[in-house]
Amino acid sequence: MSFTITPQDLKARLDKGDKLVLLDVREPHEYSLAKIDGSVLIPLGTLPQSLDSLDRGAEIVAYCHLGMRSADAVGFLAQQGFQNVKNLVGGIDAWSLRVDPSVPRYR
Repeated sequence: MSFTITPQDLKARLDKGDKLVLLDVREPHEYSLAKIDGSVLIPLGTLPQSLDSLDRGAEIVAYCHLGMRSADAVGFLAQQGFQNVKNLVGGIDAWSLRVDPSVPRYR
């Protein structure tokens, strides 16, 4: 089972109307700069305390700035028994470059 999804595949899934939970694990100041519409902000550091707010049966796509923190989040969620979690390869930066240039890029 693959634990990753490319920005292009995610866009295709969203366009099809697939029901996905977009989990943004960045910090609030990053979220205020750029986000994927419809995403839920749960910073990585607060994820352990926030498990109850996530649907264990949902397909969850986690993302961060470049994909490292969300990879950690996906690993953690999988350890907690979440069956269907994926990391957005390249994070929101890749989303902006490959899918939606209206999403601002930042350092």
